[in-house]
Amino acid sequence: MGRLFGTDGVRGVANADLTAELALGLSVAAAHVLAEAGTFAGHRATAVVGRDPRASGEFLEAAVVAGLASAGVDVLRVGVLPTPAVAHLTGALGADLGVMLSASHNAMPDNGIKFFARGGHKLADELEDRIEAVYAEHRTGAPWDRPTGAGVGRVRDYDEGLDQYVAHLVGVLPNRLDGLKIVLDEAHGAASRVSPEAFARAGAELVTIGAVPDGLNINDGCGSTHLDLLKAAVVEHGADLGIAHDGDADRCLAVDHTGAEVDGDQILAVLALAMREREALRSDTVVATVMSNLGFKLAMEREGIRFVATSVGDRYVLEEMKEHGYALGGEQSGHVIILDHATTGDGTLTGLMLAARVAQTGRTLRDLASVMERLPQVLVNVPDVDKSRVTSSAELATAVAEAERALGSTGRVLLRPSGTEPLVRVMVEAADIEQARSVAGRLADAVKSALG
Repeated sequence: MGRLFGTDGVRGVANADLTAELALGLSVAAAHVLAEAGTFAGHRATAVVGRDPRASGEFLEAAVVAGLASAGVDVLRVGVLPTPAVAHLTGALGADLGVMLSASHNAMPDNGIKFFARGGHKLADELEDRIEAVYAEHRTGAPWDRPTGAGVGRVRDYDEGLDQYVAHLVGVLPNRLDGLKIVLDEAHGAASRVSPEAFARAGAELVTIGAVPDGLNINDGCGSTHLDLLKAAVVEHGADLGIAHDGDADRCLAVDHTGAEVDGDQILAVLALAMREREALRSDTVVATVMSNLGFKLAMEREGIRFVATSVGDRYVLEEMKEHGYALGGEQSGHVIILDHATTGDGTLTGLMLAARVAQTGRTLRDLASVMERLPQVLVNVPDVDKSRVTSSAELATAVAEAERALGSTGRVLLRPSGTEPLVRVMVEAADIEQARSVAGRLADAVKSALG
């Protein structure tokens, strides 16, 4: 059995890779591992369990709840809520564990399991490794130590979760959104109720699209991975801006009043200046990944804000922020972490804060986002290759060296295996878009040749 946990939990095709048996077994293993670590010492353990609207989430939720309860953990079932809502409620309710069932921006047939530790923080790598090991041990026949009688976990629905989370979001805004007209694209996902409610309570006039989940249409031609509908709706309705979430609403991308995309780097830049202005940007530092556009780094340097780069993945951004006490970090893809108010990327919170900056300044989002100039960047996904050999292939190393020589000091190359999908990502930045496309095409061919 290969490693189950990727950079963002366990993912796979529901009922093929990610089965009810696997979900149940991992949940039991997680309960035992956390008990061994002392997390449950001296009290009866409680877990918060939520999911996005995928049809497969219904049976996977049942399996997770059954596994936890069979291990003696009481379960608060919060239903369909965003990933950051489950993280928030895990902390706010003093739960020992949180579990979110979602495959985020992936297509509907996929699903995933993500565990949160006490406080709503992602589990440490060593705990995930231990959960995998314990699951594997018992999967081969070693018996579990099972509670009986009053020792088994109890399960109840926690319907107050939505209102509690929305109240938190609106309560941390620096100013209201009155006077703004905003289009929200909910990707037929987990924020379909939460996000419109939060923006409405904050005073915005709303147009909502992609907010009728049926279990099958999540991320289907809408949301943060498909912005065309949002762009058209913003222009059609004369809105001030548009906000798009992904399936579990842990990310946010935006569209300005002209229909132009505002990506995660630009959102980070806008929020960094806003937070510094109100003295909330600790150490005048923002954390992002090596995938961030070079234009973002140059803009932050020009504005006197320090940029710290991490490996790709919001968990690594978060680790850097927690270790050094930084307040803001994120990814180009729209995962933005505002650590004073969230323990993970929160797309609704990010969208609210971005809109609040527009309302507070009276400037357009287009004007605010112009603080940085995006250098041409081309990203090519190369599927069906052995992504484990990215760093060890001599043939690929030679191709990368040739590409770097061609770009010189005006660009850069980054190859990385996806943490959530079976593919390799090729990223090329250059001063000229045609050069970036040409180099990226050659590198994608090299990846296929070397790793196919």
